[in-house]
Amino acid sequence: MELYLIRHPKTAAPDGVCYGQSEWPLAEDPEAVAARLTPLLPEHFHLYSSPSERAAELARALGRPSYDDRLLEIDFGEWEGVPFATIDPELIARWAANPFGFQPPGGESAAEMAIRALEWWQETRERRLDVDAIVVVGHAGPLKAIAGHLLGLPRERWLALDFACSHATRIDVAPWGATLKWFNR
Repeated sequence: MELYLIRHPKTAAPDGVCYGQSEWPLAEDPEAVAARLTPLLPEHFHLYSSPSERAAELARALGRPSYDDRLLEIDFGEWEGVPFATIDPELIARWAANPFGFQPPGGESAAEMAIRALEWWQETRERRLDVDAIVVVGHAGPLKAIAGHLLGLPRERWLALDFACSHATRIDVAPWGATLKWFNR
């Protein structure tokens, strides 16, 4: 099975602002992004998306997506929409020391986000064993978790996978494992 992981278009969120599940308008036209990505995708595929508007707009431009909340970006809780410069430096240091285990006030940890994203993947893979291609439009966090898991990377290396906005990555998944075919095209 071919798995295509696509990060949503760039948003108009101000630089230096923390956002995960917060909604921001897009800074790129999703129709133009879809036109650029379509030649990279197979003719037939099952399309899934985060229900967040920044992902859903692109997914709708690509086809008829199925939405799943488990593909949402991490919930930063009280940090959502807040400039990083105004967040308590001690909390930022605790987050940096434990990026998977730290939970922002009122939010979720990266480990919790990864569990739900991988739960979605496992369930989808079990239901779609007979399909040739799946396309996912989502966010950096869940895409890193899915790709890192499939490629057998240690969890602490998942964060190094830098999914660029409006780009696609292809991973071929077989019963014996996964192969990264290309990244950020």
